[in-house]
Amino acid sequence: MCLGIPGQIVGVSDAERQLAVVDVSGIQRDVNVACITTGGRSIEDCIGDWVLVHVGFAMSRIDEDEAAETLKILEKLGEVEEELEAMRMSGT
Repeated sequence: MCLGIPGQIVGVSDAERQLAVVDVSGIQRDVNVACITTGGRSIEDCIGDWVLVHVGFAMSRIDEDEAAETLKILEKLGEVEEELEAMRMSGT
């Protein structure tokens, strides 16, 4: 399993619990974004942001170019399919 896989925040599922909907290569899951909503930034402000996701948490914000490059590297290493399958099997 990789350390973090890039995904884009596409919505808010539960603002009170700091849960956002993140799209990772077409798979959408609820992800805790408490680690990236610091400095007065609301969860709604994060919609559209690219993040590194690990075990259900958005660990850090990254730019779109970094997200694309990271996905490319993970694909070469054979990590993307394993991670996506784990996300598919995990449900919400």
